[in-house]
Amino acid sequence: MHTDLVAALDIGGTKIAGALIDGRGGILARAQRPTPAKEDGETVMGAVSGVLGELRKASDWDAVRAVGIGSAGPVDASEGTVSPVNVAAWRGFPLVARVREATGDLPVTLVGDGVAIAAAEHWQGAARGHDNALCMVVSTGVGGGLVIGGQVHPGPTGNSGHIGHISVDLDGDLCPCGGRGCVERIASGPNIARRALADGWEPGTDGDATAAGVAAAARAGDRIARASFDRAAQALAASIAATATLVEIDIAVIGGGVAKAGDLLFTPLRAALKEYATLSFVQGLEVVPAQMGTDAGLVGAAAGALRHFGGTGA
Repeated sequence: MHTDLVAALDIGGTKIAGALIDGRGGILARAQRPTPAKEDGETVMGAVSGVLGELRKASDWDAVRAVGIGSAGPVDASEGTVSPVNVAAWRGFPLVARVREATGDLPVTLVGDGVAIAAAEHWQGAARGHDNALCMVVSTGVGGGLVIGGQVHPGPTGNSGHIGHISVDLDGDLCPCGGRGCVERIASGPNIARRALADGWEPGTDGDATAAGVAAAARAGDRIARASFDRAAQALAASIAATATLVEIDIAVIGGGVAKAGDLLFTPLRAALKEYATLSFVQGLEVVPAQMGTDAGLVGAAAGALRHFGGTGA
C-alpha cells in the first residue's frame, strides 16, 4: 500500500482523464472517459463521476489524501468554478464542490490546464531546475503557465500565464475572446491552417487541411505553408519576449500538437526571438520542446494537490 497519494483529473473538451499519482509523480492507476461536450452540464459531470468511480475501485484509493484538477478554462479557483470555452453547458459550474462531494470531502485544488502543464514541466520535465519559466501549449488553442521564484504561479483565479490572449498585432483579427490580434488567433493549429488556406495554400492529395497538413507541405518546400508557420513563430516569439521582459523567465517550454512540427516551428521562433528579446537580461532566454507529453495535465494537477497537504509536488 502506498501512502500519501493524490487523485488527479485533467478535464478538456475531448476527454476527461484521471489518475492516482504518488509523491514522485508515478502514475499507479488510470481512468478516462470522452467529454460529452455538447450535452448538458450534469451529463458532463456524470463523465467526471465515472472517472472518479473507476479510480475509487483501485486498491490504493484509501491512501488518497487530496484531489488536484487541471481544467480547460477559464477557471476560477477562488470560487471553485469552471467555464471551459469548449464545454458550453459548464458556465460557472461548481466543479470543486461536486468533486469534493464525490470523493468523501477530500481537499480539492483547481488550476487552469496551462498552469497544470507548467507545474508538470517544472516538477518532472523540461523546466526542471529552472526557477523562472514559461510553459506553453500550442494546439487547438494557446495556453500557458508561469513558474516564478521556484514556485508555480497560478494567480488568484488559477489562470495566470494565459499567454494565448496577449495581443501581438494591434490591427489584427478579432479573437473569439473579444480581444484583437491575440497570439492564439495567429499561432494555434486551426489558425495556422486558416491563414495558409486564405493565402492560397491547397491541401495535398490526402486532403489534410489541418496544421499537420500545412507542416507536411512546408517541409516539402511549399512557400505559403512555410510562411504561415513563420508567422505563428513570430507571434510566439513576440509573446515569449514580452513575458520574459516582464517577469525575467530564463526558459520557455513549448508543447502541444503544433510543437510536434519541430524545427519547422522552433527554428524561425528562435530567430525571431533574437529580434524581440534584445535587453541584456533576456538575451540568454532558452526555448525548448516540452517533455511531459499527454500526461502533463494529470501530473501537474497532482503537483497542486501534493502541495496542498505538504507532499512533494512542484
